[in-house]
Amino acid sequence: MFLAARRQGYALEIANTLEMSVSNVQKHLERMERDGLLVSEKVGRTRVFSFNPRYMFKEEVDALLTKALGFTPSPLKEKLLLGRRRPRRKGKPL
Repeated sequence: MFLAARRQGYALEIANTLEMSVSNVQKHLERMERDGLLVSEKVGRTRVFSFNPRYMFKEEVDALLTKALGFTPSPLKEKLLLGRRRPRRKGKPL
């Protein structure tokens, strides 16, 4: 559901948002990548996951997760939809 809300994410970010262990999240992400639902790319030392645009049932999965997001309790929905809570430091390189 995290990836349906934000379109991409990494294991630690997902684990912190959903209050799960990082190892559990990593296992599930790797399984979904192995099955073709997700793709990952390295950004520095971090693996960022997103939906595989070539997955044959991508539209159906996306529709199902978007519908599930509509039934999600408000506090969790806010956590899923919010990005950064504070602005980036001035002058910090990207």
